[in-house]
Formats: sequence, structure tokens, C-alpha cells
Amino acid sequence: MFALFWVTFYCGSAIAGDKPNILLLMAEDLSPRIGAFGDPVAQTPHIDGLAERGVRFTNVFTTAGVCAPSRAATVMGMHQISIGAQHMRSSGKDYHAVPPAEAKAFPELLRRHGYYTLTDGKLDYQFSNAMGGGPFTIWDTQGRKVGIEDAPLNKPFFAQLNFTVTHESGVFPPLGSWPNSITHFVMQVVRSILGWSIPEGKAVDPEAIVLPPYYPDTATVRADIARHYQNISAMDTQVGQILEYLQRSGLADNTIIIWTSDHGDGLPRAKRELYDSGLNVPMVVYWPEQFRPEHLRPGSVDSRLLSFVDLAPTILSLAGISAPANMHGQDMFDRTLPNRKFVYASRDRIDEVPDRQRAIRNSTFKLIRSYRPEQIGGHALAFRDNIPMMREMRALFEEGSLNSAQRRWFEAPGELRLFNTQSDPHELNNLADNPEYQRVLNELNSELDLWLDRVGDWSDDSEQDMIARFQPNGKQQVTPVPTVRIGSGRVIIQSRERHASLGYQLNEGDWQLYSGPIPAKSGDLVTAKAVRYGWVESEPISVTIGNLH
Repeated sequence: MFALFWVTFYCGSAIAGDKPNILLLMAEDLSPRIGAFGDPVAQTPHIDGLAERGVRFTNVFTTAGVCAPSRAATVMGMHQISIGAQHMRSSGKDYHAVPPAEAKAFPELLRRHGYYTLTDGKLDYQFSNAMGGGPFTIWDTQGRKVGIEDAPLNKPFFAQLNFTVTHESGVFPPLGSWPNSITHFVMQVVRSILGWSIPEGKAVDPEAIVLPPYYPDTATVRADIARHYQNISAMDTQVGQILEYLQRSGLADNTIIIWTSDHGDGLPRAKRELYDSGLNVPMVVYWPEQFRPEHLRPGSVDSRLLSFVDLAPTILSLAGISAPANMHGQDMFDRTLPNRKFVYASRDRIDEVPDRQRAIRNSTFKLIRSYRPEQIGGHALAFRDNIPMMREMRALFEEGSLNSAQRRWFEAPGELRLFNTQSDPHELNNLADNPEYQRVLNELNSELDLWLDRVGDWSDDSEQDMIARFQPNGKQQVTPVPTVRIGSGRVIIQSRERHASLGYQLNEGDWQLYSGPIPAKSGDLVTAKAVRYGWVESEPISVTIGNLH
């Protein structure tokens, strides 16, 4: 039996003209190396200026220390382990994660409620194609050449723009410096094709950099981190260009801006890890005066624990939309909700290296549970090994030249790691075996178990078993072709896959999200197709409307 896919438009106090534009600016691979967040080396005047007019959030944590799982959790508002999107990356294993049928990406929900949604070429959500894009119903416009100039001036929009200049690959040396690496060669070709040139930011003095104690103090380490800072400066310049466009186009007075990063630094012992260096990201939110909540003061600092799963319900709320019950986060600006006591994160297979870790953190302590206690963090990894300091650090470890703090990442972590993040911000002193901290350890262990039971963890199964559940016949499932019929002078599109997302073209125009019967006239050509996230989208079906009486 066909089930009608029907969504009613939001009927709140705000009319379309009162809705703000929402702009999510997301750097890549970046910890709080920003002047406004206290970094004395960073040269980030545009982000610093935005922070002066907005609010800085200092305890924001991603759900993974690597991009695709983190982006999956962000766009769905659900922890990646609960939707089978936890392995980095699923497309490299020739499968797509399949989120729960009723779950929808938050930009699609915005689109249902009248927002125009657009994004650039960073489309890697694990249930989508890393470069080719995700379900066609999420974005009105997507692609590597999309920018803020593509936002409409006559209707509210949500735009997510990403800054690849700070990506880990930005510290890879020029081709040839690392002995003819195929990975490096492919990455250089991809960057060239996509236009990911690295604009020159302001150089920093390598000797001015304050090194964390887990890095050896060498010229190579300082040079790589100095390049990272230079890329951060270039990203700040790009942010400034976007802010200037908003002013020039008259959009500044009705655009809420969120600036953040997809996870921590793209450096060894940060990216891919569950330490704060991999999870803690800076975030600035700016509201035009007419939209700013009364309790938030420009230039203030908010130190509450926040998770990236909070972004989806928060952005929906900014647009006047209630978040669906399946989302794991909460509106971070709703003062009626209690503050978070804990944030959670996960690490699973990283490229060619299997792993499984889970983390829970409160305002003082973090617990990391390793299901592969012998798996070291500083293992060989083809992509990461393009970084000169990574190769140097491993060589120094193998020759016994690292001190105890620097060696730790190259040694088996054991099953449990407990850190006091206040007194030990670099997470070097494991308290798990200290009798004085057994109460804390037991409490966090119990809370972690409760959370895993609550959200579900696909890694309770092997990845191969998970793939078999997603692809019961050994192939990616295909969304059924929808039907198109006419009723009372309107076009009705239906799918027998109850929770499939539906879209349509009218007279070969742009694809629109179907949210209910649409008006049509005699002679109109209507084309429809359907997609369930993680499945192949249906073939399109076209119908020409006959005479209407």
C-alpha cells in the first residue's frame, strides 16, 4: 500500500520575512588556534572581530576526531555510531551508511520550511558520495564552486561553507619531498581538480610557537605547525571576504553567523584522536541585533559543555523549527533546558587501521575506553604519513629519542584512560589505576554504558556484519520509483517507501523538495524521484498534466 509522504509547513509566529538567514562557516582540522581564544601566535583579525561582536564558546566538542564521521553526526544531529556512519570512511569500503528511515538531515528540514539551502563541495556524510554529493533533497544548490554569492537575496537561506585551506593536507610538502607517495600524488591531483589552492596567509616565526609537551622540539615540528598557522591566517582572510560580501549585499543585518571547525588540529596526536586536541574546537556565534537573545552579550564567553550534535537542533530553533525527537542534541540557546553534564565521542576504523574507542567527558574528567587496548595511536597511516613531523616523530620513537610524554602516543593505551582535563589539559597522566579516582572512574564508566544503550552502537557488530545489514543482497538498495497523480488540480507524489524523501521538477526546472501537493496547470511536465538516505535514488518518473477541469 502506498503511503503518502506529507509534511505540513511550520505555522509559528514568524513569517518568512522575519526568519533570519543562517550561515555556518566551518574550517577544517582546527583546534582553538585563534587570537580571540587566547592564542598569541594566531593572526586571525576577522574571526577575532566577529568574536567581539558575538559570543565565544570555549567548550565545544565534536563527536569524532576525523571529518566524515563528525560531519555525519553534525548534519543528522545524531551520533555517528547510532546510524552506522562511524568508520572512516565508509565510501572507501564500497558501502553507504543507512540512517534510520525517519531521520532527516537538518538542512532538508530547513528546506521543508521555506529555507533555501546551499553548500560547497564538502559533502561527505557517509551515507552520501564523498565528492559526488548526498541525497538530492538536502540542498537546493551544492558543489565545489558554490559560495556565499549564490545565496538568494529574496528568501531566507541556510548556507554551509567549508574552508579546506586548514585541512591536514595543507602541511604536506610539495610533490617530490616525500618519496613519490601515491597517496600524496593523488591528493595533489584532487586538490588541483577541485581548485583547493592554498592562498598564502601571514607567516609566523616557528620559534614563537608554544609546543605541547607531547611534541619533540625539532625544526621539522616547528616548521609544520608554522605552516598550519599560515593556513589558518589564509582561512581568516577568506572569512573576512565573506563578511565583507554580507555587508556589501545588504545581508549582514539579517544573517546569523556560526564559525567553527569540523574537529581538532590536522596534526599528529590530534586529528583522529579522542583527546581534546582532536575534539575541542573553537566556535563563535554572531547575531544581528534583531535576532540576538536578550541574555547573550556581544563579546562574552560561554564555557558550557556543548556537543556538535547540538548544532542541528540549535540551527533549527534559530529558524523557528522544532527539532525531531530522534536527534540526540539540544538547542544550546534554550535557557529552559539543563546544561549538559557530559559530552561523548567515538573513534572506529581509521582508513586502513581498525580500532574502536569511546569517550565521555564532563567539565573536569575524561574517560576513554579502548576496545582494542593494544592499538597504538601513532601507528603507520598512509595518508597521515605524508606529514614530515609524523615520520620524524615515529623515527625518533624507534631510536629511543623521545621522552615519556612524547613516547606515550606510540605505546599501547590499555583499556581505560582517565584524565583530569583541568590539571592535565594535555591528557598525559592516566589516573585509571589510581585508587583515589576509582569513584570518578566508575561513575564515568556507568554513564558511558547508559549512553551507549540509549543511542545504540553499530560497532557492537563487525563492520562486515554491519555492511550485510545495510546491503542484504550484497548491493546498495534502490529506492522505489514514486508515483505521480493529480487530485483537485494539484500534483500528489507518493512513495511506497514510507520515509523516502521526495523531490520534483516542474517543466524541467530546478529540483524542489516535495512537502505536499503542488499546484499545476494543463500541459505542465512534472518529474519526480525519491531517495532514502544510504540507498540509490530512484529512477525519475515524468508526467505531463492533461486538461484540468
